[in-house]
Amino acid sequence: GSKKVTMQRVRKAVLPVAGLGTRFLPATKAMPKEMLTVVDRPVIQHAVQEALASGIEQLIFVTGRGKTAIEDHFDHAFELEATLQARGKHDALETVEATNFPPGTIAYVRQQEPLGLGHAVWCARHVIGDEPFAVLLPDDIILGDEPCLAQLLEVYDRLDAPGANLIGVEAVEPELTRKFGVLDIDRWDADGTSFSAKGIVEKPEPEVAPSNMAVFGRYILDPSVLRHLDRQEKGTGGEIQLTDAIDASIRDGVLTYGHLCEGQRFDCGSKTGFVLANVAYALQDPELGPGLLPAIKALIED
Repeated sequence: GSKKVTMQRVRKAVLPVAGLGTRFLPATKAMPKEMLTVVDRPVIQHAVQEALASGIEQLIFVTGRGKTAIEDHFDHAFELEATLQARGKHDALETVEATNFPPGTIAYVRQQEPLGLGHAVWCARHVIGDEPFAVLLPDDIILGDEPCLAQLLEVYDRLDAPGANLIGVEAVEPELTRKFGVLDIDRWDADGTSFSAKGIVEKPEPEVAPSNMAVFGRYILDPSVLRHLDRQEKGTGGEIQLTDAIDASIRDGVLTYGHLCEGQRFDCGSKTGFVLANVAYALQDPELGPGLLPAIKALIED
């Protein structure tokens, strides 16, 4: 009888946080852009909470110089915790303690120079090992009922195809393809939310883009992608692109799928997206929302 290959559970997630954040200067002069807050939580914490809520067990941060604030944020802050405890500020203490994790939950890997997203993921290869892994780009925050990565993992488990790639996508206006990786669609599933892909192109011009299915910051990848990154080949913009390694794995026969995630995506790597994310999260906050809505309306109508 044929031996059924069992699906490996996705236990690890890579969070690349080595970018310079030039768009947000001067805010990012001394502080990583991932520590900018959407309401009261740093951008990076949204990604971390999404990963943990989706059942990820180990987070691998790929950091650069000047990112120690991120490491400190997810560590114990003894003086702060002791002071809050002594003053009986239990709600605040709970909020702070929610950012502490058991030893070994978070691993930090250094990317010495910013050579691209593919290179950042490749820097984590020894911690990932030979198992499927998730990649979350913290710039992308998705507001919705179910965590985006959890949606992807459900689809991934249903695929029952060991050694597959599954990529979160959204439909974009055709003229925006030059900002994204774009998937070449092979065949849509019956439910109309997932499709198999026969290729992926980084930042294609609209007239040559294979579709309008744009990759955003959520991936589940087969470890063979890391072997393609070993070649350190430079692609679009002179960077080592993750899309090129995924495309190479497709040509090697790794089944690759795109999935339209539910929820509203905010690109917190852009100022507009970042401000909108703050507004959206604040409006749905039970304490802030009710007072904020009339205040925003008054600003607009003035």
